[in-house]
Amino acid sequence: MENCCELCGRMTGLTRHHLIPKRVHRSESIRAKFTKEVLNQRIAKLCKACHRHVHRTLKERELAVQFHSVELLREHPDIQAFVDWLKDKPDDFSPRLSRRKRK
Repeated sequence: MENCCELCGRMTGLTRHHLIPKRVHRSESIRAKFTKEVLNQRIAKLCKACHRHVHRTLKERELAVQFHSVELLREHPDIQAFVDWLKDKPDDFSPRLSRRKRK
């Protein structure tokens, strides 16, 4: 399904999530691990709720080093629990999220 969130599968407005956040592209360790093309092409289509939850849950460096694919994001326990909860909600459902959850 082309127009659905790659995490929860809902058919709703999508955002572009850089799997390797642009803010860390200049880091030498990130440049050593990924080519410029990979850095710019690793993008996932996520609904706003999933996108917000990903950024609330993981720091940018964690995203770049440990969770740089949709498959890896799905394996994170907090994201997996959120997606399991959200996937059966109506497409127009927008959860209220607290400010920050990061540890």
